[in-house]
Amino acid sequence: MSSTSQKHRNFVAEPMGDKVVTDLAGVGDVLGKRLVEKGFDKAHVVLGQYLVLKKNKELFQEWMKDTCQANAKQSGDCYQCLNDWCEEFL
Repeated sequence: MSSTSQKHRNFVAEPMGDKVVTDLAGVGDVLGKRLVEKGFDKAHVVLGQYLVLKKNKELFQEWMKDTCQANAKQSGDCYQCLNDWCEEFL
């Protein structure tokens, strides 16, 4: 696995619970605010979208770009965070 941020490691280390969207790797205050405005206020809601898109990296990154103007690094970090969480807990 490639090196990951502390935020990524913290997210993947425990169950989802009621984590806010900004707990996801790649999602800071600006993207978090945009996601909340679109109804994606919790990390598990973004996880649902990830699963609806069948864990497809390209589709997920495109969705993040369209939904909150995430760049490739931000959407890639978020994808990897959710992907690793799923491998750990699903």
